[in-house]
Amino acid sequence: MRPGGDRRGRERRPEGWLDRFELLRRPGGPARLRRMRLWVLLGGCLITVALLVSWFTPVLSVRTVDIDGLSIVQDEQVRERLEIPSGRSMLRIDTDAMARRVATIPKVRSARVQRVYPSTVRVTVVERTPVLYFESPEGAHLMDAEGVEFAIEAAPIGVPKLVTEQPGGADPVTRAAVAVLTVLPPALNIQVGEVVARSISDISLELHDGRTVLWGSANDAERKAAVVLPLLTREGTVFDVSSPNLVTVK
Repeated sequence: MRPGGDRRGRERRPEGWLDRFELLRRPGGPARLRRMRLWVLLGGCLITVALLVSWFTPVLSVRTVDIDGLSIVQDEQVRERLEIPSGRSMLRIDTDAMARRVATIPKVRSARVQRVYPSTVRVTVVERTPVLYFESPEGAHLMDAEGVEFAIEAAPIGVPKLVTEQPGGADPVTRAAVAVLTVLPPALNIQVGEVVARSISDISLELHDGRTVLWGSANDAERKAAVVLPLLTREGTVFDVSSPNLVTVK
């Protein structure tokens, strides 16, 4: 045997093996090792039982549903779309699927469903807000800032009316009119009674006081928004910002 060979052999032994060897050499070592193994096994069994009980029994069942963000959507309508079975464990509910079902409500823009342990499901709803409407034989079609038609009902006070040849969510001219409204300064937006859209590049705003703003297309929105309010302080009835570098008043 080469000098130092035994020492190198000991150095190559796994550290955990040395710990167990030292434990066995101590008085009562084997019994202590058996107790440690027993506690580890017992702990694993308790965790498994707890998970099984939580998964298959009503111990962690849903008892409360909190819904936030509702204004025009009915609470009962949201609860129906959640479809939470009675006694279903919190661990077994599919929050993503529940959120997708709630989001299919026409007046809901988005929904989020969260578990709040031990027994609460929290639903956060973002509703669609109308930015304009157009008339049809069925009634007033409400549209949001994404150009989505989400309801046929009386338009809320202050929502402008769209006047165009073929209004609808799939119509490019309608979508251009929606894009214009979403970039208007709030101080101007509240003054708009009608949006007249003859084409995607010929959009005008009819104000409640009878004045007209010729907006043009949805391009250069920031520059138009910057010049339109100062321009409206001048005397006139027609204010043309379709070319923001050369505005005119008539």
